Amino acid sequence: MQITFFENYFKGFRKVLDYSLIESHPQKEVILKRLEIIEFFKEYGREATAKAYKVKKSSVYLWIQKLRKSGGNLVALSPKSKVPINKRKRVISKEIKDFIVDYREKHHKVGQETIKPALDKYCNEKNIKTISTATIGRVIRDLQEEGRLNEQQKKLRIDARTGKLHERQRKPKKKLRRKGEVAKECGDIIQIDSITKFTKGVKRYVISAIDEKTRFGFQYGYTNLSSESAKDFMEKLLVVMPFKIKHIQTDNGSEFKKHFEKFVEEQKIPHFFNYPRHPKSNAIVERFNRTTQEQHINLHLDEMTDIETFNQGLMDYLLWYNTEKPHKSLNKLTPLDFLINSTFPHTKNSNMYRYSTPLDKGIFFCYVKYLKKKASLGWQKWVLDKCFFWC
Repeated sequence: MQITFFENYFKGFRKVLDYSLIESHPQKEVILKRLEIIEFFKEYGREATAKAYKVKKSSVYLWIQKLRKSGGNLVALSPKSKVPINKRKRVISKEIKDFIVDYREKHHKVGQETIKPALDKYCNEKNIKTISTATIGRVIRDLQEEGRLNEQQKKLRIDARTGKLHERQRKPKKKLRRKGEVAKECGDIIQIDSITKFTKGVKRYVISAIDEKTRFGFQYGYTNLSSESAKDFMEKLLVVMPFKIKHIQTDNGSEFKKHFEKFVEEQKIPHFFNYPRHPKSNAIVERFNRTTQEQHINLHLDEMTDIETFNQGLMDYLLWYNTEKPHKSLNKLTPLDFLINSTFPHTKNSNMYRYSTPLDKGIFFCYVKYLKKKASLGWQKWVLDKCFFWC
């Protein structure tokens, strides 16, 4: 810690000045400059100081006095704000303010350029001095701060018992953010997103999910992108993933609210939301979407009119994606290989066939059995088959 002794300026005791107090001060350079002038003044006198720094002796004595009164606190040398104490206030006649309020009530949220011609005409009729376009904008801002412009559309609800209307007040729900959470194990964070496709005059949607650690991916097509569809996708995802889902991460789309959000809360799965306009937060699922679109979805757009047929082909593609396609991010392993190596480390150095043990085969064939099941068979039947398979 750098210290300076100013025994000459503080009668009766020696004072230690602590430089750490101004490390993050916005006026740090000015404070250090004034301290340098005081040291120079102490050594060479007032005449040399006036010539070297062009500073009056009264200023130097004032700085020394500030240090004495503050007990040696260097922050006391910071310059005071030069903002005027009494600022000039905008004076606008009551007639002009009332005219702007009335005009904005008749013409909802019109701008200052629109108001200007009408206001000039009104001022000429009333023999009042008009104001500029920029001043109209400032007056509108002032009126908004005063609460005189009630331009927010209120949402109302009706009381079934009394028949009276009440304003609906919603408190914004605080969203859970990721804040540096890192996926260390399988299922730690599952990124979920949606794709919109327009083909033959109709819209179709594909919801995607991928595990950050193993790159284990899943998709399913829907005719609408409601929260019910997202909930249905989440139910399928919980069955499909060969590990427990610990966290999910989505954007702020409406499909990930209401029914989806309620279902996730019931399953006690923490739900991370991305920051608005920040797709980089969901970079892995965004890249997954691009890959699946280039390799399968864009090549089968004709099938999307019949969503069941499309999903059957999509299941076959996902089987190849998760069990045969090598991933560069996984050191050229397939997601299934990476999952087995992570779950059963003893298989990493084995020279035998990669699905050698009965348990490894069980994981593989269970997943294959799911992907090969067609949408028409129904998910309840598949769950029963899965339970029978493991028993």
